[in-house]
Amino acid sequence: MTDPTTRPPVNPRQRNRNRTLLLLIVAVFFGSALVAGALRFSGWRPAGMKNHGELLQPPGDLREVVPRLVDGGEYLWNPVERTWRIVVAPPADCTTACVALSRDLDKVWRLFGHNADHVHILWVGAPPEGALQNRVWHVIEPAPAFNAELPGLDAGGAQGVPVYVVDPHGFVILRYAPGFDPGHLRTDLARLLKLK
Repeated sequence: MTDPTTRPPVNPRQRNRNRTLLLLIVAVFFGSALVAGALRFSGWRPAGMKNHGELLQPPGDLREVVPRLVDGGEYLWNPVERTWRIVVAPPADCTTACVALSRDLDKVWRLFGHNADHVHILWVGAPPEGALQNRVWHVIEPAPAFNAELPGLDAGGAQGVPVYVVDPHGFVILRYAPGFDPGHLRTDLARLLKLK
């Protein structure tokens, strides 16, 4: 009968191979964590995770501002409906550039497909003659309190009009500089619509 307390002799080569394998597993685990931490704290993000518009820090806060519709009544934020807004606040003399912008915004809105009902376009002031308006357009009266929450509004100048994205609660979160690519607005807003 064999004694259960006695072990067969350990092969030193097998023991060293097992230790090396264990150290390799530990190195892979902690090494990937260190690389991920270094990338995170350096500010690097994958290209698919970056937004094209300028992320506003801090965001503008329109929750307490109740826009008045040109046709009468108020435009309420109503966060329960999960509606995102594209806001344009052009100067009164904006004509050709604003007509082109209205057409671009219409294309962007149509490309949302079944999510298009969750996006409104707020146009501050009277749109120019020839502007393309669709069923989600809401023309609101100019108001200093509203424009004050749109960072960089006056920075457009002769280059055009900036466009903003407002979340369902009334926070202005993204700004697109004049002359932006409408495809970038669509990409960013499509990502945000998936969050609803």
